[in-house]
Amino acid sequence: MNVTEDRSLTRRQLLKGAALLASLAPAGALLSGCAASSDASDPAAGDAATEPASSPDPGSVLVAFYSAQGHTGRVAQAAADALGADLFAITPSEPYSNDDLNYNDSGSRVSREHEDESLRAVELERVTPDGWDGYDTVLLGYPIWWGIAAWPTDGFVSGNDFSGKTVIPFCTSASSPIGESGSNLAKLAGTGDWQEGQRFSSGAEDDEVTSWAQGLAL
Repeated sequence: MNVTEDRSLTRRQLLKGAALLASLAPAGALLSGCAASSDASDPAAGDAATEPASSPDPGSVLVAFYSAQGHTGRVAQAAADALGADLFAITPSEPYSNDDLNYNDSGSRVSREHEDESLRAVELERVTPDGWDGYDTVLLGYPIWWGIAAWPTDGFVSGNDFSGKTVIPFCTSASSPIGESGSNLAKLAGTGDWQEGQRFSSGAEDDEVTSWAQGLAL
């Protein structure tokens, strides 16, 4: 083979190689375009990583309570734990001392308030909890004083709109039943779907409270 034939062969080889590359280029571009299109349009490509998993709203149940000596507060905490609910303490601006709560003393604060109803308008540090409108169900706890709900609870009840909410009262006492305390509060509220209440002893066990709370049709 002479030099001229070698050069011709080389040119033919180059031309064939260029033609092959040219034919492959559109296919490569097509594959690249398909991959890009798949990433952009396939919901599984990005949504699974960015969409949060759905979960029930933990704020739909509120346990609100007034506790004079800690008994009602302990029951309220057990109920909230059982339901995964929020807690709201009804707190007087002027808290009751142990002497104030001595009902055997006719001159104590609670005794004077019991005798004179005009003294029962107890100012609260806060009347309405955060996110009040978002609660569907309110468990309302209080101690029993002289057969009725402890009156610091009244300011919370009269100061909030219970429209569209289910309200379930519960109380603590040494021996007194819940009586008409729940229905009296319902009248004071004037709104809400008030259910039958539950009485607990001052020394109620957490298991008893948990069983009651989990048995509610919420």
